[in-house]
Amino acid sequence: MLERIEKLQIAILGLLLAFGLIIAVKSGVAGIAKNSIAVTGSAYEIVQSDSGKLEISLNVRNADKSRAFTIAKNQMPVIFDYLKKKGIDTEKDVIVKSPNGYYTYKTGYNGISTGEIAHYNLFQPISIQSDDVNKIKEISLDITSLMNKGLDIDINNTSYFYSKLPDLKVKLLQNAATDAKKRADAMLKPTHNRVGKIQSVRMGVFQITPVTSTDVSDMGINDTSTIEKKITAVANVEFKIK
Repeated sequence: MLERIEKLQIAILGLLLAFGLIIAVKSGVAGIAKNSIAVTGSAYEIVQSDSGKLEISLNVRNADKSRAFTIAKNQMPVIFDYLKKKGIDTEKDVIVKSPNGYYTYKTGYNGISTGEIAHYNLFQPISIQSDDVNKIKEISLDITSLMNKGLDIDINNTSYFYSKLPDLKVKLLQNAATDAKKRADAMLKPTHNRVGKIQSVRMGVFQITPVTSTDVSDMGINDTSTIEKKITAVANVEFKIK
């Protein structure tokens, strides 16, 4: 009986050793085949927008549609005079878009529309552009003062852009790759290995955010709401290990 137990123990030990040898061999092969290191590098730069756009709407409400258009036409010179005083070239930097609108109908005591026209709502979109971003910002904060002259104005959107972005992206990607190499060097230093040739490079998405923002997105961020922006590039680089 004791002899049978000893034989069984020897058999089990043999299986364990064989299994361990298989794992060791596989691990060794994987280590040789994957003799590289993958590192993510990043770089950023803070820039000032060099152009801006302000989109506003002149709103007119009147019982008569034709009268609403006439009122809007008469109020437009007031807006143009205001913009000229702010230093805007109204012939070059102002775009008056096609107006749009809709009817509002009266409702009965039961809240159901009577089908009778109450008034027409006219919206006249106007776009103002300038390379002077501070001027765009100033106007966006002040143009509603025209309401004191009887104009109904809404600010729809204020956007700021950086025109040299394509060139900056190239520079940032180079810096991100350099940062990746520095990180790989630091990681390999304790092992007395060195960074070799690049095996592969994959560009990450760009994050264009307000300077103080820490937001990131897998799809990338393209902030146009602030004059000062932080542009971040990411590069995923795999290096050969020497």
